[in-house]
Amino acid sequence: MIDIGFIGLGTMGRPMAGHLLAAGHRVLLHDVVPVAPELIAAGGVACKSAKEVAEEADAVIIMVPDTPHVEAVLFGKDGVAGGISKGKIVVDMSSISPLATKEFAKKIEALGADYLDAPVSGGEVGAKAASLTIMVGGPERAFTTMKPVFDEMGKNVTHVGANGDGQTTKVANQIIVALTIEAVSEALLFASKAGADPALVRKALMGGFASSRILEVHGERMVKRNFDPGFRIELHQKDLNLALEGARALGLSLPSTAVAQQLFSSCTAHGGKGWDHSAMLRALELMAGHEIAAA
Repeated sequence: MIDIGFIGLGTMGRPMAGHLLAAGHRVLLHDVVPVAPELIAAGGVACKSAKEVAEEADAVIIMVPDTPHVEAVLFGKDGVAGGISKGKIVVDMSSISPLATKEFAKKIEALGADYLDAPVSGGEVGAKAASLTIMVGGPERAFTTMKPVFDEMGKNVTHVGANGDGQTTKVANQIIVALTIEAVSEALLFASKAGADPALVRKALMGGFASSRILEVHGERMVKRNFDPGFRIELHQKDLNLALEGARALGLSLPSTAVAQQLFSSCTAHGGKGWDHSAMLRALELMAGHEIAAA
C-alpha cells in the first residue's frame, strides 16, 4: 500500500483524505491552514510544506480551487517540484485549465515523475460518500498504480486519455450541468407562472424522457428553495470561464454556455456567489418578476 500525500484539505479534500486514511494508507497532509484535528486523530501526518509531502510520499494528490493555486503548490516556494523524485506520481484532482495542465505535466515529467490530471464531479456530497466521478488524463502506467486509490474516493473512475484530457472532460461535464440547470429552471418557472404546482410538474417529468439527475436533485432544491451550497456558483463560474476561454482559443462558439455564465453573473451581482448553482433559477425569476413555489 503506497504512501499518499494530500495537499488541499478544504470542503472536498478533507473527506477525500479521510477515506484514504480509513483505507489504511499512510497519508501526509498539508494545507494553508492547520490540518483538521480529525485527520490527525485518524492517523494523518501533518507536513510543513508541499515539498516535504513530495519527499515523503509515493504519490501526491492536489485538491485546490483554481489554476494559479495548483501552479503555486507545484512550482512555488517549497513546492512539490522541489521534493519530487523519479518514479513518483503527482495527481491533480482540482478543476483547472486543460492547457495549463499540459504544461504542468511536462515540467513534472522532466523531473522523472508521472503526472495525472484527475478532476472530479459529485461535489461535497460525493466527496463525503466516496461516490465521486473521477476523470483521469495521463500515462496508463500511472493510472494503473493509482486506480485502487481513486476507487477509495469514487465509484466511476475513467481513464479518458492523455494529460489535459481529464480536465477537458470536466469542463465538458460542467457545460452540461450548467445548461441542464438552466433548462430545469426555465421549465419549472414556466409551469409556476402558468399556475401549475412546480412540485407536481417535477414529479410528473421525473417519469418521462425529460428526467435527469439535475431535475431530481436540483429541481427539488428549486421547489423547496434550498440554495445552501453543495457546489457554489462562484466555482461553477470558474469552470465555465475555462470552457469559454478554451472555446476562444479553439475558434469555437459556445452560445448557450455564455448565456449560462451570464445568468450566474446575475446571481453574483445580487450577492449570490456563494449560493448553490441550482440558484441560477433566481436570475430567471428576477427577469420574470415571479418566484416559483409549491402550491
